[in-house]
Amino acid sequence: MSTLELLGSAPQRRIGVHVSPAALGQIRRGSPWVFGDSVQRISGADAPSSGDLAVVFDGRRRFAAIGLWDSDSEIRIRILHRDRPIPIDDVWWQTHLATALERRANLLVDSETSACRLIHGENDSLPGLVVDRYASTLVVKVYSTAWFAWLGVVVPNLRDALGRYGVAVDAVVLRAARRVRLPDDLIAVARCETGRDDALMLVGEVPRQPVRYRERGVRLTADVIAGNKTGAFLDQRDNRGLVRSMAAGTRMLDVFANTGGFAVSAALGGATAVHLVDQSAPALMTARDNLALNRITRCDVRTTTGDAFEVLEALARSGEQYDLVVIDPPSFARSAAQIPAAERAYRKLTIAGLGVLERGGTLVQASCSNRIGSAAFCELVLDAAQQYATSHRLGEAVELRRTGHPVDHPIGFEYGEYLKAVFVQLR
Repeated sequence: MSTLELLGSAPQRRIGVHVSPAALGQIRRGSPWVFGDSVQRISGADAPSSGDLAVVFDGRRRFAAIGLWDSDSEIRIRILHRDRPIPIDDVWWQTHLATALERRANLLVDSETSACRLIHGENDSLPGLVVDRYASTLVVKVYSTAWFAWLGVVVPNLRDALGRYGVAVDAVVLRAARRVRLPDDLIAVARCETGRDDALMLVGEVPRQPVRYRERGVRLTADVIAGNKTGAFLDQRDNRGLVRSMAAGTRMLDVFANTGGFAVSAALGGATAVHLVDQSAPALMTARDNLALNRITRCDVRTTTGDAFEVLEALARSGEQYDLVVIDPPSFARSAAQIPAAERAYRKLTIAGLGVLERGGTLVQASCSNRIGSAAFCELVLDAAQQYATSHRLGEAVELRRTGHPVDHPIGFEYGEYLKAVFVQLR
């Protein structure tokens, strides 16, 4: 019996749910979530199970939405569809997945690119589900136990839909997010297959080495079993392309380098030197492997393992200077309470990055904190840059461009926007 069969068939049970007027208003405004404290009454099941279809009614017992019940999360219902009744059947899944792939059609037929996000959770109206493609391997990451019961429907339909674009799927990896536990009967399977409690194979054999893929001709690898997120950060594809286009003849510093996507792009764009900084030594080893995979020989490569803030300060003290500095940190604000500290951290990074930037050079600073909007983040960076330029008598900090989400990471609801970057030059 396959792992997909062990997960079981999709639940047939439906439950009726009445929610608070405030929650009903949020659903009608596009929210993909119903929280547990908004649920007022349940009918149709004494003890709903994760994965059950939850039909939300308004105060007049009219249909409002349908979603997946999650017994294990404060997000009790994840909305799949709203406004008018519709069966969540094979036709619905086929249509919904086809629509998601149509948004990515240009990437799926791009011979120079073999990796992209296929399902972007809430933004593709599939809350708590992410699917990334790396060549012929798919990584399915679930942020809700509700999805376990539906993977036997999602995976085959997604493979069929990809086949229409000529994309073959040889392996499918299931990964559970940090707060999501695999079903008990599959944990032993996962440990045997991958040596982990949060990753197992749904289709195919466990990859014995990082999966190779292409991004606009750049050769990269992803550890689809144990790497960050699903194995790599695909959302920075467009920004890496921009960095490559401006890298000729530069000395480039890649801060929070992870597996080196920006540094590899800069090297292929003609950078004379790249310096990668990350606190993870294994990530930097992978970055070196990625540089070697692209046969980069005419570029000096240096790596430093350590805290980004401390390394930037040390580089400034030693007089190091770069023509191109990329700073792409992890999220600093996962809650509203963390916003002030995050803003201070971003400002500190801007000043530290400018401290090692040659006059006339370019700073690329990104944020993946959805609690801080694009306009607010860019203005924060520009304000810090101008203050630095003024205090150091360096002229003016000029915004060259700002960027956001790539096409395979659409923004589909109020809090769906997280990625933003601003390119700044000192003149």
